[in-house]
Amino acid sequence: MNQNIRSLLHCSFSVLFFIIIIYSACNIAIIHNMVAIKMGMKQQEEYDGDGAAAVSSTQKMVFAYYVTGHGFGHATRVAEVVRHLILAGHDVHVVTAAPEFVFTNEVHSPRLFFRKYTEETVKPRASILAKETEWLKFINADLVVSDVVSTVCRVAADVGIPSVCVANFSWDIIYLDYVMAAGPDSRSIVLQIAEDYSNCNFLIRLPGYCPMPAFRNVIDVPLVVRRLYKSTEEVREELGIADNVKLVILNFGGQPSELKLKEEFLPSGWLCLVCGASDTQDLPANFKKLPKNVYTPDIIAASDCVIGKLGYGSVSEALAYKCPFVFVHREYFNEEPFLRKMLEHYQGGIEMSRNALLSGHWKPYLERAMSLKPCYEESINGGEVAAQILQEIALGKYHASVNHSEAKRLCDAAVPDDQRRRAIGQDDILIPEWYANAGKQLGC
Repeated sequence: MNQNIRSLLHCSFSVLFFIIIIYSACNIAIIHNMVAIKMGMKQQEEYDGDGAAAVSSTQKMVFAYYVTGHGFGHATRVAEVVRHLILAGHDVHVVTAAPEFVFTNEVHSPRLFFRKYTEETVKPRASILAKETEWLKFINADLVVSDVVSTVCRVAADVGIPSVCVANFSWDIIYLDYVMAAGPDSRSIVLQIAEDYSNCNFLIRLPGYCPMPAFRNVIDVPLVVRRLYKSTEEVREELGIADNVKLVILNFGGQPSELKLKEEFLPSGWLCLVCGASDTQDLPANFKKLPKNVYTPDIIAASDCVIGKLGYGSVSEALAYKCPFVFVHREYFNEEPFLRKMLEHYQGGIEMSRNALLSGHWKPYLERAMSLKPCYEESINGGEVAAQILQEIALGKYHASVNHSEAKRLCDAAVPDDQRRRAIGQDDILIPEWYANAGKQLGC
């Protein structure tokens, strides 16, 4: 880590600490005096899509599904799992800060409820636990599902109902780099997150996963990917794009502030579809804004390649629909090397330097992307599979390991020596000794 980056991390860690508290140690963010927890009993028109058959009334269950506010990728994959739970006849309460259209694009049903939260100030952890305990009892939840909010695993255990995380990473591993840069005083954040996760009965693990040592009972499923609604021809016709034009999607979940798009960035015959452009942003003639609520799977499947950062949502959809991915590295995000490994294993991606992105040196990367032959042939029905597993867990058909004491559970969260050396390169993820030995420090 160079000195400039180290200084920046130290100077800004108070802000990061606040974010960690909101989204992890207090991820559900029940906020002091103001959380507009709108119990949004959103009455949508009845959903009559295809999929799993509806269950009888005696089997109808209530799922509380908590979604982290970090990025659309969590919300989009949750929407796919929720779609199948709704199709099976269950009630699903989604707790989220994400826009509702992410879910209602997929599901229109009176059995889908939203509970929105906003963040201003944070209540103490004990208040959050008490508030969520009360709410889970109020809705009579049969199962708590999390992507990948840690605190609710503890709440579910206190209430006495099972909890399941559905994810490819957990926040304890993601935050390790930041905590190591900030100093030892912040270690308790990561340890608290790991301890909360260790209350979880099962992890439904998605492809491209990081090490997640806090979970004991792991069930692997295929990619969770949203389905296509439109053909390539329909997408191009709606956007007014000729068949002979090469399409690239620029998708960073909001553009880097220093990126100033210019016409000469693209080779002749190319058009760039821009996600997350502001309403006031002027674009060159060969760049086109996409609406904020655009359904990206259809766009990705109709395009020639994607330029963006590596996140589960964009990587899974690019792989599923065989769209080459030109990715730009993100510093200090431990999810990335594992997604990269999966993307490159299936011949689906190449790396572009940040300097090349900002300077407009795109042509050689686009040309190289066109030579790729993505070959992901695995199942992409993870949403359906995960929903079926969640139903079976709620019905008691899966049995988790016997609960341990808090100290023993944290021992379960410790990372074995061989796991610290396991993955795809010695420098990809460094799990520090203090985390690996946390259980020993508690006398396990």
